[in-house]
Amino acid sequence: MAIILAIETSSELASCALVNSDGTVLARESSGVRTHSQSVLPMVQDLLREAGIKLADCDAIAFGAGPGSFTGVRTACGVAQGLAFGAGLLVLPLVTLEAMAEACRARTGASDVLAVLDARMNEVYWAQYRYLDGAWTTVCAPALCAPGVVAPQPAAGLAACGNGFAAYPEAFAGKDFAVAAHADILPHARELAVLGLPALARGAAVAADAAQPLYLRNKVAYTSAERQAINAAAGAAAGAAATAPAAGAGA
Repeated sequence: MAIILAIETSSELASCALVNSDGTVLARESSGVRTHSQSVLPMVQDLLREAGIKLADCDAIAFGAGPGSFTGVRTACGVAQGLAFGAGLLVLPLVTLEAMAEACRARTGASDVLAVLDARMNEVYWAQYRYLDGAWTTVCAPALCAPGVVAPQPAAGLAACGNGFAAYPEAFAGKDFAVAAHADILPHARELAVLGLPALARGAAVAADAAQPLYLRNKVAYTSAERQAINAAAGAAAGAAATAPAAGAGA
């Protein structure tokens, strides 16, 4: 089985996960958007130590490409690229909403899932997925809109998840699909790592310099603080990858 390292920082929850060669999934998480760029690398190093492997032993690095926080998806992309460049690995840009759908399926057993993520500014990111023959298919592609505009396709046993339901309860009031929504589900590296295995098998991995975030909302420019955080995270990742054998040595 392939070894996948996953990084997710698109929401207020930062997480890292590792699918080891025996199929074991190890995970770490940390709350607080302002600390994402500082918390990711220590979590990665901790996972490698626990697994007893080096970064170069991984087959690919997956990251939450979005949609999500503008700075967050750039941070995850930058860290994944820095680590991949240093270790000579491929990168898997994965959709955060699909990771939420996977978490919802694992919890509820539902094969049809609506994922709704708070996008701030009275908007949400959303998508609808169907799990069929062991793989996810997209029913409604990721989109950005006002909460009241979310309109999933009818599906028997549709499950809903995501913090968008908690952020805008009035907008979803009275809608059948929102009644039992699992509003605590956020994008997590644990599901990205799991989704990374079939993604790698179907050839979805790209070179580090080709990895790009998924943006659904335009932004004109980074603030100085955003540039500093993203550059610092990417630079630290490249440095960590250069010393990965020592960092990942024996548990």
